Amino acid sequence: MPCSSRYATCAGREIHYTEWGTQHAPTVVAWHGLARTGRDMDDLAAHLSTRFRVICPDLLGRGLSQWSPDPGNEYQLSFYAQLAADLFEQLDIVRAHWVGTSMGGALGIVCAGGLLQPRLKGRIQSLVLNDNAPRLAAAAVERIRAYAGNPPAFDTMLQLEAFYRQVYKPFGWLSDAQWRRLAESSARRLPDGRVTPHYDPAMVRQFIDHPHDYDLWEHYDAIEAPVLCLRGADSDLVLPDATQEMLRRGPGARGLARVVEVPGCGHAPALNVPAQLDLVAAFIAQHQPELPLPAAATASRP
Repeated sequence: MPCSSRYATCAGREIHYTEWGTQHAPTVVAWHGLARTGRDMDDLAAHLSTRFRVICPDLLGRGLSQWSPDPGNEYQLSFYAQLAADLFEQLDIVRAHWVGTSMGGALGIVCAGGLLQPRLKGRIQSLVLNDNAPRLAAAAVERIRAYAGNPPAFDTMLQLEAFYRQVYKPFGWLSDAQWRRLAESSARRLPDGRVTPHYDPAMVRQFIDHPHDYDLWEHYDAIEAPVLCLRGADSDLVLPDATQEMLRRGPGARGLARVVEVPGCGHAPALNVPAQLDLVAAFIAQHQPELPLPAAATASRP
């Protein structure tokens, strides 16, 4: 099913998003990871769009969205939550399911908790955290910060694609066409003609100016919606002790949290193969009771 490319002004900043399944009322917001773009959610959005309206934003400083003119203050979760709340209002989203990869999951925790953005309290129907938790491994955060803060540049797109295949190997299996789409949808030309990842390197200021931004237990404890955490079995960012604690407190203590390990992946599962697509779709459908359970995914690769 085709998608539409659209723009909205949120908190005074231009935000790009793709929209799928516009004929449906039930809505899913699918938010990408730290140095990625909304196009990472294409396979998931296509799968869900037969039953849901799916919104896939490019966060501020990523993809086709505006770069922040005030990086120290705007590249942080509290401002991202303001952008999300404004996006909900502009798109007339009353309630939505949230699927967030890595940083997109952290933003989902903040939005669902409602402590920083009360406008969203009670409006997240269910929350899927794709290799994200309220506590992250410090060594892995430092690794991500190091490569994201110094994006390389290449003479050719094939060189950039080879870089992506190496750095995002933990995503798990992607087809050649999916790797090509990943590269082409997250590349920009520099003035000298070389290609580089399509994000503002200053977005890593979040880790410098807001070093505790990803310490989210207080926000997680405030969540009243059901939570599914997908942990890449080989993830170095989300460790088992963090997911075990998720099951003991907050929504976990109320029987609303579930953790599933995804084999063959590290940080983070690409949400592009049938097993992953079916898992997410079934969880969302479970919490959209007027819809029947979905049929199995038909994407390539079992």
